[in-house]
Amino acid sequence: MPKVEMSLPDRIDNQIDRLVEQGEFLNREQAVEELLTMGVSAYDTEEEAPEEAGEDLFTQAVDDQQDPAMQDQPDDDYSF
Repeated sequence: MPKVEMSLPDRIDNQIDRLVEQGEFLNREQAVEELLTMGVSAYDTEEEAPEEAGEDLFTQAVDDQQDPAMQDQPDDDYSF
């Protein structure tokens, strides 16, 4: 596993220590690894773009529509 050396602001360092003391993580190394993993996951850009999903929903909605005039049998039931 690669090792990384970095400098952290005091407030971040204190927050990591507090999370370890509260039992959220077994130790400091686990805390840093999991917190970095969560941060990197937040920037995952492999998901489908929202525009593409919207286009699919529109296309599906249009494809699902039926023209009442094209029905084989007329509907004699009237409803309001």
